[in-house]
Amino acid sequence: MAKVGFIGLGVMGAPMAANLQQGGHQLFVHDRNPAPSGLIENGATLCESGNAVAQQADIVILMVPDTPHVESVLFGENGVASGLRANQIVVDMSSISPIATKEFARKINELGCQYLDAPVSGGEVGAKAASLTIMVGGSQAVFDKVKPLFELMGKNITLVGSNGDGQTTKVANQIIVALNIQAVSEALLFASKAGADPVKVRQALMGGFAASRILEVHGERMIKRTFDPGFRIELHQKDLNLALQGAKALGVSLPHTASAQELMNACAANGMSKLDHSALCRAIELLSSHEIASN
Repeated sequence: MAKVGFIGLGVMGAPMAANLQQGGHQLFVHDRNPAPSGLIENGATLCESGNAVAQQADIVILMVPDTPHVESVLFGENGVASGLRANQIVVDMSSISPIATKEFARKINELGCQYLDAPVSGGEVGAKAASLTIMVGGSQAVFDKVKPLFELMGKNITLVGSNGDGQTTKVANQIIVALNIQAVSEALLFASKAGADPVKVRQALMGGFAASRILEVHGERMIKRTFDPGFRIELHQKDLNLALQGAKALGVSLPHTASAQELMNACAANGMSKLDHSALCRAIELLSSHEIASN
């Protein structure tokens, strides 16, 4: 049994922490919001700060929304870094800037501790089912130590490279997901506007080369108009912004990533930032004055 700290108990973090707890590990948890009662009732220790978590845990996991949040949790007042002891491991499972990640890892290493960046894909469904894809950046030795914990939270677990490479992989993942959502949105809207039944069109496409997880899950959301968030538009906006910032720094062009970001911006401007990212279709529908579910 490991002593595991877990900071960030939101939509993703809470079920991830619960899976670690069910795996028999002792949890020390912290969040700016009240911790889920189930974790506490099952024996997790509620800590008042990141410092307190680090003082009691051997491995500290972070699952917070964005780069500034990670920086604050690690290096802010009463942050994790101020409570670390030599040879502890910090694992950031948030989705943040690869460039900032390398700097965070350097600072943690200077304290005599180890660092992994291990962002995830799979959304709330994957978090609850312990079937997340986990993309890891760091050393092989530290990865091997933490892998048993990863296996309680995910299925496809890959050490991609050194610190920052996990976050780079997650950015690439979010580019692919966004462009697939855009493609499915445009295809189903085209079919619907042409008078075809989008339900049957989706069914037909699922048996061909156009089949994808996005068509399967988010195509159904678009047709049924079920946009309760598994992964919010505002979070995908953040990830695509990281992609575009990275593209500028690297001197490469990502034109379709930019168009997907603009569609998400349009959704946010129309009050839809808290909806699931499959609601990107709403921006295309507004441009076309037609809803996918309509005929």
